[in-house]
Amino acid sequence: MRGSDDMAKWLQLLGHSVEDLNRLNIIHVAGTKGKGSTCAFVASFLKAHRNNTGYPRKVGLYTSPHIYNIRERVCINGEPISRNLFAVRFFEIWDKLPGEATDTLDIPRYLQLLALLSFHVFIQEKVDVAVYETHLGGEFDATNVISAPIVTALTSISMDHVNLLGPTIENIAWHKAGIFKSGCPAFSTLQEPMVATVLQQRAAEQKVSLKFIGLDSGLPTSAVALKPKIQKLNCSLALAVFRAWLSAKIPTERSNIDNDIIRGIEEFSWPGRYQQINDQNYQWFLDEAHTELSLYYAVEWFAERARESQK
Repeated sequence: MRGSDDMAKWLQLLGHSVEDLNRLNIIHVAGTKGKGSTCAFVASFLKAHRNNTGYPRKVGLYTSPHIYNIRERVCINGEPISRNLFAVRFFEIWDKLPGEATDTLDIPRYLQLLALLSFHVFIQEKVDVAVYETHLGGEFDATNVISAPIVTALTSISMDHVNLLGPTIENIAWHKAGIFKSGCPAFSTLQEPMVATVLQQRAAEQKVSLKFIGLDSGLPTSAVALKPKIQKLNCSLALAVFRAWLSAKIPTERSNIDNDIIRGIEEFSWPGRYQQINDQNYQWFLDEAHTELSLYYAVEWFAERARESQK
């Protein structure tokens, strides 16, 4: 718990509180595979709703890792924050954080520092909703200083980071479910039985309503972003989260969100994740697969797209 305590103390040094984070109307997502894509889908749906209705006016998105530039980790309305804003906000927190560890307060490490930066940016820029991807765990993750998210979600859980979260799949599931918060609805993609059991146990401990989400039958069949099978599942989970967030924040709204969903999928972009680039006579298939399960999905996607291109 020391890391979470330190995050709260560092926030205080920056002039913020945990309660300030709660006013960001946060969506918190953990998992092994697909959490970045799920966050990106949620943010895309929220942005489409903004374009349709005017709310939420500012959509924050915090993800990890970045592909091209560190500023990709902190986005507002689908765009990385500017170089100038990144520099200004970074040194605002750098100048206030401790330079040396003491017996009562450590110094923030890389990911903790970036999480603090994102909190500071989103608070100062007054975002109406912030979508947060955990770094690798959940229970002891730097982002888990968030105490009252609006919705939490878990993507597919498999063996990864066993030196920190393992050694068993049950251990990993326990860590991931650490983002569950009492009174906050939780959603999970379908999991293998051992994982599902752990998630249900942790949800019961926190008195959390946990729902497992399968494939949404209403997804468009021709969308390029949904060609990889796993992205259909990530998108289905994101839709459940999006609907739950709208229900919590705009309970009386009667507008049709079908257009938001279609537009959100059409405008979805997540470079380096199941990305296909057509360059004259060449086709590039890019994915940052880094686990055994990720490699399986990437190979399956590539094989299917290759067969389609030969027809």
